[in-house]
Amino acid sequence: MDFEKILVKCGDCHRYQYMLLALYGCLMFIVSRHYFAQSVISFVPDHWCYHEQLENRSYAEIASIYSKFANPSCTRLESISSDGSNATASQEPCSRWIYHYDHGFRSMNADLNWVCDSAYKARVGQSLFFVGSMCGTLLFGLLGDRIGRIRSMVLANWCGFLGDSSTIFAQNLVTFSASRFASGLAAEANAYLMYILVLEYVSPSMRNVGLNLTMSIFYCLGMVSASWQAVWLGSWRSFMAWSALPQLLVTIFYFLVQESAEWLVTRHDIDGAVLRLRRVAKFNRREVNEADFELFRRHCKVKESTASSQISMKKQARLVDALKTPRLRRRMIFVLLVFTIITLCYNTMSRNVEGLGMSPFVMFTLFALTLPPSGIVQIQAQRHLGRKFTSVTSMTATGVFAAASGIMLSFGKEPSVAMTVALMLASRFGISVTSGATMQMSAELVPTCVRSSGLAVVHVLGAALSFVSPFILHLDSYFRGSSSIILCMLLFLSAWICLLLPETRNKKLPMTLADGEEFGRGERMFDFLRRSNRNKDNERNVETNEKLMSE
Repeated sequence: MDFEKILVKCGDCHRYQYMLLALYGCLMFIVSRHYFAQSVISFVPDHWCYHEQLENRSYAEIASIYSKFANPSCTRLESISSDGSNATASQEPCSRWIYHYDHGFRSMNADLNWVCDSAYKARVGQSLFFVGSMCGTLLFGLLGDRIGRIRSMVLANWCGFLGDSSTIFAQNLVTFSASRFASGLAAEANAYLMYILVLEYVSPSMRNVGLNLTMSIFYCLGMVSASWQAVWLGSWRSFMAWSALPQLLVTIFYFLVQESAEWLVTRHDIDGAVLRLRRVAKFNRREVNEADFELFRRHCKVKESTASSQISMKKQARLVDALKTPRLRRRMIFVLLVFTIITLCYNTMSRNVEGLGMSPFVMFTLFALTLPPSGIVQIQAQRHLGRKFTSVTSMTATGVFAAASGIMLSFGKEPSVAMTVALMLASRFGISVTSGATMQMSAELVPTCVRSSGLAVVHVLGAALSFVSPFILHLDSYFRGSSSIILCMLLFLSAWICLLLPETRNKKLPMTLADGEEFGRGERMFDFLRRSNRNKDNERNVETNEKLMSE
């Protein structure tokens, strides 16, 4: 009576599992607001250098006066004619600005005057957020294996609350960077730990569609609510307070969600695991015989008796050993490159909502609405066309859309707002599909024996590379389409690297390092374009799904 069998008896697709998915959705709602709060508070409204002769003029008149200068937002005027037709520039830098607040929202950049020569300060603070994310992924990932998933998740959200709360009182670059670092500690860890808990308690039929749809829908709702609540509140400090407080509600999860029974077994706490399973069975109103729990205890004790041999096997299957095998080392390096590049592109595109001729709040909402359909497209494409086809085509198409929008913004005299927004939405849709497909393909290509440590390294390096995301966007202040062109080149590079990886659909995934070394041997670059026999696909599909879902 192993864990999967006893879980079926306790209920793996019943009331408790639906509650877990609901709580996971609530957490995704909180996580998305926390993750994108720094983007919302950093929206830069239209601004011009202050001059006393501009006080009684409309924003349209001010924009018309400054339109004659190459850098209208940061050019200080010496004098202005009475009708505004003639103005001379001053060599002095701006010290005060006139802001045209979008929907009346007073952003942090406008409140602290972090524009023009000081615009880099917000980018530095945002970069420290990603550094915090990298450290938090490591810290709470280790704590999750040491003190449990629930406690680590609660601690991560407390760090997020502390960081967001302290951001409210930031007045300079040092305090802002420190608070964003603390906030970043919870960026990935809280969602990752809850994902593991849900994965370990739900049936295979609920894991793929249930988790993906729950995440995309509630993540979308969180992004939409974040942008328009900011408009409703009107101030970035009030908005940060509302983004920080919900993270304290995650503390309630400690009393609602059972600690991972599988993790307790690995800690040799069999009685604790049985206690959690009893609670799950009671919540699901399932009657489980004591004999079944006794069989489960015996199974765990048998596994404990072979602990020494298992430890020996684990020592032979370290991540560093995977790098000693030529084909597997090459593949894992490719996986690392593709995942980090896509993570960087995703974070950059998600924040690129300004300077498109439309309110960033509207753009943010439109970007969010692409998440649910992109999740559905990803699921169907991977199921029917394969992981590699989905990844390569989505990377290539997204790169083309990014390049087209970059060229239009850079070289078009008066680029069409509708066309620009359409291209940006297509890019956002594509990067969402690409991100999900890359994440799953990366997990499947890493052998089971080193999958946990391998994916941890991949996630950490992805967060580390995202450090440069704000600075890529900052390049747009010098050349409008530079970020889009850079993203296009990165996406084409990742698509080419992905072509060098083997397909994983309907294949038995590698368990050991030896399996990983042999996996995909003899497969050519474009073999994934040939449709394999459907009967063979169906026969292999059950075994593949069981292997994927057990991890």
